[in-house]
Parts: sequence; structure tokens; C-alpha cells
Amino acid sequence: GAGFIGSNVAEYLLERGDDVVIVDEMNDYYDIRIKEGNLAVLRQLCPDRKRLTIYRGDICDENFMLDLFEAERPEWVCHMAARAGVRPSIQDPFVYIHSNIRGTTQLMELSHKFGVKNFVFASSSSVYGGSDSTFFSEDESVDNPVSPYAASKKACELLAYTYHHLYKLNVSALRFFTVYGPRGRPDMAPFKFIDRVSRGMEIQQFGDGSSSRDYTYIDDIVDGVVRAIDRQHKYEVFNLGKGSGTSLREFISLVEKHTGKEAIRRLLPDQAGDVPYTCADVGKAYQLLGYKAKVPFEEGIRRTAEWYRNVYLKTPSISEICPETQANGMGRAPSFAELTRHH
Repeated sequence: GAGFIGSNVAEYLLERGDDVVIVDEMNDYYDIRIKEGNLAVLRQLCPDRKRLTIYRGDICDENFMLDLFEAERPEWVCHMAARAGVRPSIQDPFVYIHSNIRGTTQLMELSHKFGVKNFVFASSSSVYGGSDSTFFSEDESVDNPVSPYAASKKACELLAYTYHHLYKLNVSALRFFTVYGPRGRPDMAPFKFIDRVSRGMEIQQFGDGSSSRDYTYIDDIVDGVVRAIDRQHKYEVFNLGKGSGTSLREFISLVEKHTGKEAIRRLLPDQAGDVPYTCADVGKAYQLLGYKAKVPFEEGIRRTAEWYRNVYLKTPSISEICPETQANGMGRAPSFAELTRHH
């Protein structure tokens, strides 16, 4: 709830009048001051501690979570807590098994026991691995994950089906496609590029720049998450993306345009674990949720660059954080990858 997507979803729910309970372990995957800043935004929006309750703790802690469910009795669970990042998961797979698989199972166990009406959780476009499809569809077989992170998300989808089958828990798994925007994660390419180009620092370009990603603006993702919360489905997996890709080359040129600076590029070989391109088939989410992304990529980059100048740089507690030290010191930036396929 204190992270990028979770805090934006919480903000939307509070603004429309819902009561929100946030649980976050405030880990150091990236600088804790960023999450503290997100919580401060939410508390300023909603000073009423009955409507917004914030718990600091690990969703894997059984006693802590049982006490929380008994005290709060949530009717809807929106589970955005996870260890993110493709490359750091290769470096340290065990923390992904703990946070993602164990954490999700723990929440579903409590949700079925406490009669939760709808369980919505974050999966990832990473589950598609090195798919050869032009558009990634939920109907595809995704049994070949290329990173521990992707494997952990696929495992969560399988366990979610099991909980639906055994206990009739309503579950929607949301496969997010590279989410970016104001308050975005510092280890992700959109933030890193805007930050480094603005500061006149070198950016790393992996591959020849032809790799492509379906970048999705945060407001569109929040819209999709809330639609999934509001519509109970027995068990469904949904892609939440923009539905069109942007090449790395075009991405960098848009960052240059909206920061007013020229990028200094260092060309590097391809990175293990990343997928060469992603593009969401969002037909199912449109049909069952009424979801349709509205923010074009250039407009999203413009808004993010504007936030960087007008908010981020003017918030000393956050702007002094060095992005190069975030995410275990590893830039995730999956958009850079160019994997060679072996047939």
C-alpha cells in the first residue's frame, strides 16, 4: 500500500469514499523515504484514522496478519505487495519465494477464512517470458518463465486458482505491463531515464534500441485495478496494459523532448532474464471490466517529466536519494533487453 501502484490505488479509493487499510513492511528494496513520502500524501489526503489505517508489518507474519484480519475484517483485498524486479530475482531468488509466493498464499488463506468478497492481486507481464506472439493473450500457455520473479508470479496465479476451486474465493489476477508515472519506482526505466537525462548523466542502452515494451501509465492501471475490485469474477486473469508497444529508441527520444536535454548513451549487450518485447492484448479486460487505457505514452512521459521537475526535485527528502543505489543496486529497466532466442 505504500509502494507505487498500491499508494495510487489507495489514493483513488479514499477519494471516492472507501475506507482503506494499508499493510506494508517498508522494506529497503528501494529507499524507504520514497514509501514514507507516499504514506504522507495519503495521510494528508485523509487525516481520519478510522478511514485510513496504516500497519507496518510483513504479510508473511502469520500472527500479525491474523490479528489484523480479526481487528479490521476487510471485505475486499487488493494485494499489490511483492518483491519486484527481474534482475534482482536472479541475484536473490529466495526473497521472491518468501514475499511473493508465501505472502500471497497467506493472504488467500486468511481471505477465505474471513469471507472476503473479492481478492485482486498483482501478477506481471513477465510471466509471458520469451513468447513469440505479437500480442500477449491470457489464453497463452505461460509455462516457461525466464526469471525467478516471473516464476513466482505464475505460481501465485496457480495457487489463486486452487483457492478459488477449494473455497470459492473470487480472484482476479492482474498482469501489469510496465507501469510508470509520477511517484514511480526509482529502479524502473521511465524514472531512471528522466532522472539521468535531466541531470546530464549517462544512460545505459542494452541492445540496439529496437526492443519494445507496452508501457502503461499509472492512472490507467489504477482504473483497471479498481474495476477488478468492483466486479467479482470467480477466477480470471487479466492483462492490464496500453495495448501498444514503444521501442527503446522512441522512448529515449521522448525523454529528450520532454526534459529538453540530449541523452548520453552507453551501449551495452543484452541482459539475461528480460524479454525482448511486450505488448498486451487487452480485449478480455475491455470485455469483462470495461478497461481501456486512455493515456498515450508521450503524454505519460510529459506528465512524469513535469512531476519530476515540479514535485520530485522540490522534495529534498526524496530528491537526494541516488537512483543508482536502488533495487539492490541493480537497475531493472526491463525495456532494454534483447534476448537471443535458441530454438
